[in-house]
Amino acid sequence: MHGRLAISLFVALGMMGHSMTAVGQSTGGKDLLNAVTSKDVDAAQVQRLLARGVDIDARDESGRTALLIATHGNRIEIARALIEAGADVNAKDRIDDSPYLYAGARGHLEILKMTLAHGADLKSTNRYGGTALIPASERGHVDTVRTLIDAGVNVDHVNNLGWTALLEAIILGDGGERHRQIVELLVKAGADVNLADRDGVRPLQHARSRGYKGIETILVSAGAR
Repeated sequence: MHGRLAISLFVALGMMGHSMTAVGQSTGGKDLLNAVTSKDVDAAQVQRLLARGVDIDARDESGRTALLIATHGNRIEIARALIEAGADVNAKDRIDDSPYLYAGARGHLEILKMTLAHGADLKSTNRYGGTALIPASERGHVDTVRTLIDAGVNVDHVNNLGWTALLEAIILGDGGERHRQIVELLVKAGADVNLADRDGVRPLQHARSRGYKGIETILVSAGAR
């Protein structure tokens, strides 16, 4: 009887210990999320939290990790501390943003480069079914587009709207110098200049209808019809 009681007590204590550890990890993850959310916290403070063994990929109510929160604010040194400690650069939130995808879309170049050096999934897509290259092209982030092309992102990926990076650079761009450079980069990287949208409208037709002469010249020189 005493033996059975001792075994039961041992098992109960073991389960309690496991539960306390789980709670501790959860609390530690929350501490990290709260810290990264604060504008007063620096990388050294984040590193001290990480040294305590907190859950580096804990999620907030929106599904964001500490790294994604830091990426939202383009907080480079905090992002560096998290990435070097092993934070998942591909962890998506509830709207399918990841640190890699968000950095690419917003032109947060230094963080983007860090994610690329730490396992960014070049085939991952956002909630619109687009790679990081597509919104980067749309928003005129020239250096980001160049970096993503060099990393090997598919230049002809088609998103849920039926648009490639080239089409978005023309349709949603302003036809200015930044978007002209982006079109040139995409064309040099082998983008299909005759790949039409869902309505059968090709990049050259979109450029001409908007009066984007510089972009039109690049496309025609590349064999656009």
